Amino acid sequence: MRTVQEQGHLFEEWLTPEQINSDVQLVADQINKDYEGKEPLFVVVLNGAFIFASDLLKKVKVHSEITFIRVSSYWGMASTGKLEFLVPLQQSVRGRDVVIVEDVVDTGLTIHQLKAHMRAEGATSVRVASMLFKPDKLEYNDAKPDYIGRSITNEFVIGYGLDLDGFMRNLDAIYKVKQ
Repeated sequence: MRTVQEQGHLFEEWLTPEQINSDVQLVADQINKDYEGKEPLFVVVLNGAFIFASDLLKKVKVHSEITFIRVSSYWGMASTGKLEFLVPLQQSVRGRDVVIVEDVVDTGLTIHQLKAHMRAEGATSVRVASMLFKPDKLEYNDAKPDYIGRSITNEFVIGYGLDLDGFMRNLDAIYKVKQ
């Protein structure tokens, strides 16, 4: 089992690249089925979701558009509880079926606020695709992802877009803190 160290924390490989690819394919298959004949707008949440989005959207076969938004609610390994819009949505969602693409949903604060924002901007529907979901941490019921790569316990994870203070996103696997 591979391990990496960052900022004094030891992480062990939890999901291999092959397992991740399989999870991403399952999410793409479900999106392809649900959006057949439609033209969804995928809103990718930067920075964390960029790798998942890249892999996912190569497997999505429905006619679609992609745009990006950057928000933040984390510092280090903890949530600040506040959503900050660093790069706001640059494209209109009015009359569109929107799929928010996220790396991980835990408390649901980010998704709760993004869904409200998209609805206020006139989106016809808003769904969420997330590589990871921490159901035990969820505080906002409307933030449960519609498409989930994998549900996990409340452990801090890095790699495959997930970071620790901006580092370790480029790992090809997902690692969790070694206890």
